[in-house]
Amino acid sequence: MRHSTLLGQVLSLLFLVTFSLLADPVQEVVAIDTAELARQAASEESRSELQKLQKELVKENNIWLKSYDSYMAYRETRKSLIEVKDRINDLQNQSSSVERKLELEGLQAKEKILTEQIDLLRAQGTSPFVLLLKPDEAGELPTITNPFEIVMGISYIKRLSSQYQDYLVRKEDLQEIISNLEHQISLYEKIATLSPTDDDREQLASAKVKIEKFKLALDTLTMTANVYEKRIESSEAKINKEIKDQIYKFSKIFVLVVILLLISFLIKRAVKRYVVDNERFYMVNKVITLISVTIIALILIFSYIDNVGYFATVLGFASAGLAIAMRDWFMSLFGWVVIFAGGSIHVGDRIRVEKDGMIYVGDVLDISLQRITLLEDITLTTIEHNRRAGRIIFVPNNYIFTSMIANYTHASLKTVWDGIDIMITFDSNHKKATHLAKEICRKYSKGYTDITRKQLHKLRDHYSLKTMNVEPRIFTFIESNGIKVSSWYLTNAYATLTLRSTISADIVDAFNAEYDITIAYPTQTFYTSPIVPKKQPPEVSE
Repeated sequence: MRHSTLLGQVLSLLFLVTFSLLADPVQEVVAIDTAELARQAASEESRSELQKLQKELVKENNIWLKSYDSYMAYRETRKSLIEVKDRINDLQNQSSSVERKLELEGLQAKEKILTEQIDLLRAQGTSPFVLLLKPDEAGELPTITNPFEIVMGISYIKRLSSQYQDYLVRKEDLQEIISNLEHQISLYEKIATLSPTDDDREQLASAKVKIEKFKLALDTLTMTANVYEKRIESSEAKINKEIKDQIYKFSKIFVLVVILLLISFLIKRAVKRYVVDNERFYMVNKVITLISVTIIALILIFSYIDNVGYFATVLGFASAGLAIAMRDWFMSLFGWVVIFAGGSIHVGDRIRVEKDGMIYVGDVLDISLQRITLLEDITLTTIEHNRRAGRIIFVPNNYIFTSMIANYTHASLKTVWDGIDIMITFDSNHKKATHLAKEICRKYSKGYTDITRKQLHKLRDHYSLKTMNVEPRIFTFIESNGIKVSSWYLTNAYATLTLRSTISADIVDAFNAEYDITIAYPTQTFYTSPIVPKKQPPEVSE
């Protein structure tokens, strides 16, 4: 019993050993198939990831990749062109035939196309990133010499900073591309260890060459960016210093100009206190303003023009040319100097200007560097000649050299002589008519006569006055159709027509009231009956 049990155990052991020996090759085969499947799966996964990465690179449409593709296209095109040229040389050295002639024509056409393509891609040259590695030019560094150029300097700094930021963005794009290329190479290397093909090996070699180009470009860009940053710092420091200098200089000039304006204001206040005449104050005020502006202009010119001698030379030549081309303009300017220095015309004066048969009478509103501005009033001149009034007349200052200008109110004289002519018949009592006209003129002009007498006394210090007679004057003249009684009297220069109208009406009334005074006018008389006796003097009652 014991032996049978032992025999059974031995048989069981032999069965197990035999079964294990038969089962090991099957397990080894299964293990081998599983590893192969795992490698293929890993390879397919890597290829899928590689395709996705390549699609993303194409989608990015990055300028670095475009530049590299253009560079490679340039090299391939150049290589093809060399091959075509070599083939053309071979065909030209061989005997001609129809086939070779056709092939030669096709190659020559291809040579022309490749040459045009190379011309388009020639900018890439020997480097794929020659244009991208060069920073944008911000222009010449400005030199700030006046306050107006401060804005230009600030704008230049901002432009430099903006271009530097764009340059850094290029660097970030390049770093991202290099990162993607490194990932692409790692995928190619992984595929090479799993299931490589000849195409995979070529792609891996091409990617390694490509990444070397991009890494070299990154090193160059990094060094250029550092230099560019130092250039920006240097330019910014220089411009900031010049801006501070200009602000300090402008502050000093501004304070000086304010002081000059304050002095001008105080002088005007003092002049206003001591000069009573408004017209004279207006002229003095304008002269003070002109002097202040001239001084300020000279300060600005000498402060902001480096070469004053050169400026004076250029200004001299320019003035000579302008003097010829703008003769009237300079004559008007010189006329203003003459008017101001001579004092012949002031603002507020009533003047009469005659030019080319036209006569204008008006009040001076303004005397500028180029012209006199008049407000035309209603005067005897406007009634008899112009039939217009109320216009603004601009008289160039150079007219004082070429035209007749009369001043009715010169040197504080506000009165003028005005005359009224009336004709009486030869048989009229001309002595009585003269007496009546004189009394009427004396009655209405008495106030103006006293004012004129005082003003003429003041003028004796400046002018040689031979007569001081200011009383009304009556003159009689023999004319063809009667005796003309000419009555002259002093009146306000600004209101001659008003007094003229009043005196004329009173003289006519006075003459008509006298029996022995008859106003004469052109008439024709036809007698169809006995002649009517002349007027008789009124009877005096006892």
